[in-house]
Amino acid sequence: MRYFVAVAEELHFGRAATRLHISQPPLSRAIKQLETEIGALLFTRSPAGVTLTPVGAVLLDEARALLDHADRVRVRVSAAAGAATLTVGILGDSTDPGVTRLAAAFRRSHPGVDIRIRDTDLTDPTCGLRAGLVDVALTRAPFDETSLTVRELRTDPVGVVLRADDPLAGRDGLRLADLGDRRWFQFPTGADPIWQSYWNGGEPREGPVVRVVQECLQAVLWNGTVGLAPLGHDLPAELAVVPLIDMTQSRVVTVWNEGDTNPLIRSFVEIATAAYRR
Repeated sequence: MRYFVAVAEELHFGRAATRLHISQPPLSRAIKQLETEIGALLFTRSPAGVTLTPVGAVLLDEARALLDHADRVRVRVSAAAGAATLTVGILGDSTDPGVTRLAAAFRRSHPGVDIRIRDTDLTDPTCGLRAGLVDVALTRAPFDETSLTVRELRTDPVGVVLRADDPLAGRDGLRLADLGDRRWFQFPTGADPIWQSYWNGGEPREGPVVRVVQECLQAVLWNGTVGLAPLGHDLPAELAVVPLIDMTQSRVVTVWNEGDTNPLIRSFVEIATAAYRR
């Protein structure tokens, strides 16, 4: 199911394999085996790319619910067993140098701790903290911080992602007012309203609903939708990002449940603070 969800969200076997830290052939075999077991195709494959079939779309909703439940089971069982495990939620670019330095430093300090990573989509910027799916999260603010403790690690300037052939793509900088007549990304129903407002530039917007970063990029490529993104990330040649002059910077933060005294969380936060200062 995790393999299937990765391909369904990325709509690209190569990117999904990279995200799962496996090579592409075993991923393709696993998907074919799943299709055989279900008795129906889950993806339509063509030179233009990969799309979900109607059966695949139904399975995606069920698979996400199933994996969320499995994560909750793991958290409860680990807690009962007293295992030395820390579950970290990540929203954003897992190739960020800060993440790489943090992972290396934490491994050196806690070689016996089992670190479990939970990739999350754009619906929940807290990565499942309130649902008990993770112990601590690496994410981006702002969002509703009620009952949470937040430590800022870094701030990043923000730009607008456009198609490379967009008339605004060649500008050195833009203001939010320049984008007032455009369609913007929307997050699914139930997303944190503070989070949604920030990524919509503080104004009500209309546009396609997206769950993951790749869906955002595809919305720009296919529909000319605009959306905001931190500067400094690699984009396909067909896309461009232009700095936004009047947009507040995006805050990279680590966050955990208020009052959680788990010493591994405290150690994680301190190591993260040092790793992101470099």
